[in-house]
Amino acid sequence: MFFEFSCDLTHTYVRRDENSGLTLIFSNNFQVTGGSSGIGKCIAIECYKQGAFITLIARDENKLLQTKKEIEKYSVNDKQVVLCISVDVSKDYEQVENVLKQAQEKLGPVDMLVNCAGTSVTGKFEDIEVNSFERLMAVNYLGSVYPSRAVIATMKERRMGRIVFVSSQAGQLGLFGYTAYSPTKFALRGLAEALQMEVKPYNVYITVAYPPDTDTPGFAEESKTKPLETKLISETSSVCQAEQVARVIVKDAIQGNFNSSVGSDGYMLSILTSGMSPVTSITEGLQQVVCMGIFRIIGLFYLGSFDSIVRRCMMQREKSESADKTE
Repeated sequence: MFFEFSCDLTHTYVRRDENSGLTLIFSNNFQVTGGSSGIGKCIAIECYKQGAFITLIARDENKLLQTKKEIEKYSVNDKQVVLCISVDVSKDYEQVENVLKQAQEKLGPVDMLVNCAGTSVTGKFEDIEVNSFERLMAVNYLGSVYPSRAVIATMKERRMGRIVFVSSQAGQLGLFGYTAYSPTKFALRGLAEALQMEVKPYNVYITVAYPPDTDTPGFAEESKTKPLETKLISETSSVCQAEQVARVIVKDAIQGNFNSSVGSDGYMLSILTSGMSPVTSITEGLQQVVCMGIFRIIGLFYLGSFDSIVRRCMMQREKSESADKTE
């Protein structure tokens, strides 16, 4: 469903980012799924602050309208537009394709699509409802497939475009409690690698972002049901601010970087899990070759620490259960 929009299709904006030194070129339409809150909202704000037209895509109309008003405070000129689309990107491909096509008719072709719609369920494998596995795969994976499928043909025809898949560090490393969540985020990398090989000759570039734990409403909700083991493992690294994560993702996407990571832990994980993933430059490839060995040693210490946390929690639980039985 569309609501509250206006459009002007005659402007392309060129701005220079003082922090990165990059010349940023924005034109008619940057689309952000999951754009009503969290990282998605911050990405929309970051792009809007640099002159972009924004299409916000999410399910909740009230949140979309509230976010629209918040984003518009950062306008840099009177021609900018925030278009809102209320749709579930994980349910019906034809519906997603139709509404995104209508958005392009109103604001012009998509320059960048950011797939940020996602959800999480934590718990032990045997405790998670079976339908939760299906729901997470639909939202986190198909919710990125459908919008990307809807815009890719136009990007290839125009010989330009960016598609961003927001994965997670849990999409690089499987952790206790994330048996339903991690596979959906791992799947995004496989999609991104295959798609990048298809579209690179058309000057279309894919970015996979691996944000760490980030202070968002979704993270707060997830933390309410995390197993103790998952909480203790998460506490070994700090929680990032959504604004910081958004700045990194936007910068990497504009530069055409395939991997986008935040902080030293994120950089190490990206090196360790690089495998056969594309590289943006020879320098990046050399860094992976040089750093892989030492980072693997550090990573083994991390894994040993995580295993120790799991064992301690198991022993404490068994001890508590045993004490309860004797009472």
